[in-house]
Amino acid sequence: MKIHIHIDEHCEETSVTIQAKEWTEELAALVAKLQASTPRRLLGVEDERSILLDPAELDYVCAEQRKVFAVTKQRRIELKMKLYEIEELLAGGAFMRFSKSVIGNLDHINRFELAFNGNLCVHFHSGNKEYVSRSYVAELKQRLIMGGGKDGA
Repeated sequence: MKIHIHIDEHCEETSVTIQAKEWTEELAALVAKLQASTPRRLLGVEDERSILLDPAELDYVCAEQRKVFAVTKQRRIELKMKLYEIEELLAGGAFMRFSKSVIGNLDHINRFELAFNGNLCVHFHSGNKEYVSRSYVAELKQRLIMGGGKDGA
């Protein structure tokens, strides 16, 4: 793949042109990545106070007992959104579904351990850990091979 960038001070809006022989999954992922807008903040609640959270600082988001929590290295903050709404907001970035109740940050993964039931235990740099269901393991491997959340789709 060749990349050409042309800087023009008279250009009023950034535009991207893709030339290809045929439409591929790689092109679809590239277009989705270009069109995705990463949310700047999520709104959490802790001790009856509203807290702005930077998604890049989160290890994962999980649903437990009909509540949704954002988990960082030292904190666990309740979010007043549904898990699927957060998944839609974070789509196309560093986050992906790990299980029915967890969305994880690929950029914070440190290592894996294979569990006896076929699930993966993901260890984050912070020391937190969470499990990836068997049905999401193949997608996780593919996303990590393609560069995770930083550069991959």
